[in-house]
Amino acid sequence: MVVFLLVLIVVLALLVAVHRYVWQRLVRDVTACGGLPRRLGTAAVVALPLLSVAALVSSRAGVPFTLQQAVAWPGFLWLALLLYVTLALLVGEAVRPALRAWLARRDARAMVPAGTPVPSPTPVPESVPAAEPLPEAPSEAPAASPADVSRRLFVSRVVGGTAAAVAVGTVGYGTYGVLRGPRIKRVTVPLAKIPRAAHGYRIAVVSDIHLGPILGRAHTQRIVDTINSAQPDLIAVVGDLVDGTVQNLGSAAEPLARLRARHGSFFVTGNHEYFSGADAWVDHVRELGLHPLRNERVEIAAGFDLAGVDDVAGESEGRGPDFGRALGDRDRARAAVLLAHQPIVVHDAVRHGVDLQLSGHTHGGQLWPGNLIAELANPTVAGLERYGDTQLYVSRGAGAWGPPVRVGAPSDITIVELASKQT
Repeated sequence: MVVFLLVLIVVLALLVAVHRYVWQRLVRDVTACGGLPRRLGTAAVVALPLLSVAALVSSRAGVPFTLQQAVAWPGFLWLALLLYVTLALLVGEAVRPALRAWLARRDARAMVPAGTPVPSPTPVPESVPAAEPLPEAPSEAPAASPADVSRRLFVSRVVGGTAAAVAVGTVGYGTYGVLRGPRIKRVTVPLAKIPRAAHGYRIAVVSDIHLGPILGRAHTQRIVDTINSAQPDLIAVVGDLVDGTVQNLGSAAEPLARLRARHGSFFVTGNHEYFSGADAWVDHVRELGLHPLRNERVEIAAGFDLAGVDDVAGESEGRGPDFGRALGDRDRARAAVLLAHQPIVVHDAVRHGVDLQLSGHTHGGQLWPGNLIAELANPTVAGLERYGDTQLYVSRGAGAWGPPVRVGAPSDITIVELASKQT
């Protein structure tokens, strides 16, 4: 508890410092003292982080869903804008001195008319001794000239305006990418144990849809349409379907009932299901026609075993991953494909002879440079990698958590095509 409080204090102090820095560069340095623009900018820098806090806590606090929706858009978008405007302003710090120096030289040249001769210093006769230097009288630092003030204001407005434009453009394009919906990505995975008859078998992997106060029914429908257009043999929904209760989001998930694949659709829980009532959501997706795999496996007619484990977040409710139950006593001559939300369980998968693990959770970092942080907590952030005899594929996900924005990590639905090595 003490460690948590210390971390919380550090995070809050950092957020206060960042907001003060943004206020200084985008409000104080570019507006007149006491003017309406400064008052409005100051109010925004105070109100927007409060909306962000409200957006983050409203769901778990049981706030009415309409109010969650009202604070989610401005609150979450501000978090993304804050990140990129801060990064842009920090880059601008390196530009400021050079721009001020260039303006000072330009103004100095403009004050001297062209062709004016520069007077030569008067020579001092050798017979005249040099005068004793007079003692320097103490003096105060000279006040900044109006030209200096004008240059500083111009530089602050150029750098601040550019930083704001870059941040808005980055977040705007990242938001468009999320709201447009995920694109199909195709990956071929060769497996030694897959029979020749299953060569080319296609699994549609979709993770991290994150239905909530921002992404709703229309987002689900876009995902369903995209998956169905690929005509997969099997569909795997690998966790973090929702950020909210069945009562608030049940209707948003209903288009999942229209998923079509000849061997069906399967679902495993993610950590966010355990923030939203995992058991209720498992029952709801079952009603929609998906087959939940809660530490279970099924034999797929194509010639491999499909297993699924509960997310590690379920351990707090006594429903964490149970690899022995999901994979024990199986025929290891058959290939095993495992659905597990978090990549970190891959080492358990290796010990239980899994051939391919399909995961999500990381969002590929979602907001650059978030991928650098995600790399510290996950063995693989995105894509296909091998761990011993087990291959791990991690999807970047089809939605977004928090800000409905992706930068450097576009959303995807992956068609994993199994390739047989048998002749």
